[in-house]
Amino acid sequence: MKLDKSAAGALLMVAVIGLGWRYQAQLKTVDAGVAPIRHVKTGGDFENISPEEIEQTVSPWVVSGFFTADMQAIHNALAELPWVEQVAVKRVWPDTVQITIKEKKAYVRWGQTGLLTEQGELFVPKNVDQFQALPMVIGPESQHKKLLGIMNGIAATLSAKSLALAEFKANDRWSWAIKLNTGMEIKLGRNEPLKKLDRFLATLPLLGRLVDAIAIADLRYTNGYAVSWKPEAGEIDWNKLVNPNTESNGHIKNPA
Repeated sequence: MKLDKSAAGALLMVAVIGLGWRYQAQLKTVDAGVAPIRHVKTGGDFENISPEEIEQTVSPWVVSGFFTADMQAIHNALAELPWVEQVAVKRVWPDTVQITIKEKKAYVRWGQTGLLTEQGELFVPKNVDQFQALPMVIGPESQHKKLLGIMNGIAATLSAKSLALAEFKANDRWSWAIKLNTGMEIKLGRNEPLKKLDRFLATLPLLGRLVDAIAIADLRYTNGYAVSWKPEAGEIDWNKLVNPNTESNGHIKNPA
């Protein structure tokens, strides 16, 4: 039986590929025996990535030997870990793989399970319980960078009034709401939310110590806002609040 040139060429290519695979397999086996990788050293700035996690990720790629181990594959595998921002991998003669890792820094929480870096990069590690003290951002999917920018602006506005932001939320209709670290909830709505927030903050000095008794402030009104008080606030003497020099019997206090 005769083969045409194209068929013969195809068979030759298959044979060459087969020989190449066998040669690479033999080379890796020889390399692993003659020049094995004895050490994997890690360094860099990280604290949320465990040595066990690195070992588990790297171990499949360092069994072939010092010369044939795939450094790019190791790099790619480590780069997939949620906490890894940057990673460098290199061989160090005669038997070491050196790994240098730069870890992501959690800036705020994204919902209940995610974290955002200061640059707005979203990542989802296995556990975020230790970051409960960070502010939380909640909003439409894929809008985390935009919402982080808005949250930073609101946090700066609050900080100027010695207030701290604990949570910023936007629903699918982009109606905003925030929560302070004191527990006060502020509903901002959709229309001119920042203007309404500024107006509300300007009135806080008039309330004095009553600010700490506010549970919910609803700013979704054209003029003014509504307030719900914490249960422990008790009855509020509005007359005394408006006229601090007036006694409970209605008489004006004598100046000292």
